Amino acid sequence: MGMAMQPSALLPEICLLVGALVTLLGGSFLPRRRQWVARLVAVVALLASSAATLVAAGDPALLVYTDTFAVDDATTAARLVVAAGTLLVIGLGVDELTGARQESETYTLLLLSALGAVVMAGAADLLVLAVGFLLASIPLYGLIGMSRTARAAEAALKTYLLGALFGITMLLGVTVLFGVGGTTTYTSLTAGLQDAPAAAVAVGVVAVLAGLMFKAGAVPGHFWVPDAAQGAGTTAAAFLTTLPKVGAVIAAYRLVEVVAGAAGTGLLVAGVAVLGMTLGNLAAFAQTDPRRLLGWSTVSQVGYLLVPVAVAGRSDLALPSLLLYLAAYAVTNLAAFAVVAALPERRTLAEYRGLGRHRPWLAGALLVSLLGLVGTPPTAVFVGKLTTASAAWDGGLPWLAVAVLVNTLLSLFYYLRWLAPVVARTDPHATAPAPRPFAEVAALLAAAASLLLGLMSGVLLSPWS
Repeated sequence: MGMAMQPSALLPEICLLVGALVTLLGGSFLPRRRQWVARLVAVVALLASSAATLVAAGDPALLVYTDTFAVDDATTAARLVVAAGTLLVIGLGVDELTGARQESETYTLLLLSALGAVVMAGAADLLVLAVGFLLASIPLYGLIGMSRTARAAEAALKTYLLGALFGITMLLGVTVLFGVGGTTTYTSLTAGLQDAPAAAVAVGVVAVLAGLMFKAGAVPGHFWVPDAAQGAGTTAAAFLTTLPKVGAVIAAYRLVEVVAGAAGTGLLVAGVAVLGMTLGNLAAFAQTDPRRLLGWSTVSQVGYLLVPVAVAGRSDLALPSLLLYLAAYAVTNLAAFAVVAALPERRTLAEYRGLGRHRPWLAGALLVSLLGLVGTPPTAVFVGKLTTASAAWDGGLPWLAVAVLVNTLLSLFYYLRWLAPVVARTDPHATAPAPRPFAEVAALLAAAASLLLGLMSGVLLSPWS
């Protein structure tokens, strides 16, 4: 189904790119009190990208630009999740960013990083994958350091150094695979690697996967995530813990499918998944800052997301469970960050005491998001964990399904540590600062989306059943 050129097939990506450029150029000439125009442009670009994706959603899968970019169900899902998630991020960040010195620049960086995530998800060529990696990574460094605090500067520097290291490693892997396979295009690489030395293939695959693990915030490229989640502004923290991993995990899935014949690739990803789940959960136990807790939580969650990647090509459940889990995780994690954005003065878990009495709707959104991250029905993450575990079992890795169950039980502890003060009794006459309105609305919308996605999961998965 190869197709040399078809720019219209990339209309969703073009909308994001044009939106980023217009936001950057327009924002440079707008006075600070009118930076909302840049926000409006970014929102229009994201809506246009989503609309273009929906219009083309029913079309047959195809490869464009000499088989280097795939337009299929996985790319469609990534386009929708990234666009909708970025809209939520902008919504929860309105109160924080309005009137800020770099407001329009923030929207530009969000759009460019979102574009990079989508390019990674659709990449069917190692060089396109590398371009998507850089496009998704470089704006993140700026987003993290945008708040200009000492903690943000440290987090930005750490992320940059690790990004450079893992980026070089990834490019090394691309070079090795090209050297032994004779091509960088996935459609030809499977055949090209069949007679290649197994050790060289293993080195190349591991190096490329290492870069993707950095982008996903997975072990062993996870060290920057908790620091960035805690040090960056809430808007940037919500984005970086959620949306870049959409592109990275789908890209990892495609690569594992291509090298399915390489011995040990699935087991390697499975081992990384278990390490990520366990390490993220254990590290989250002692956290008292909600944003740092969510940072370690995302390290754990990407471990669950790697479970279907480990059985790519070995189970029909793998891809649908991965796509559903990605969408579920995005809205659920953003709901939790939106609550944090609505209550910026509460920097410890203990300071959420009495939220259920003073702000019941916001407490309800937090309850849905945290129980959702645990994997409690009827939230969408519950269905995601259930289907990923089923995919592991179906793919011949039952011990991986058991690891999902055990780590889900482990995670219950630290999410309940946050919920306990929320529902605790407090002085009924005590007052609390009003939440930020836009962030509160974003929290309610994201929590409702998490529930709705869970209730509709049967319909969404039916095309694959």
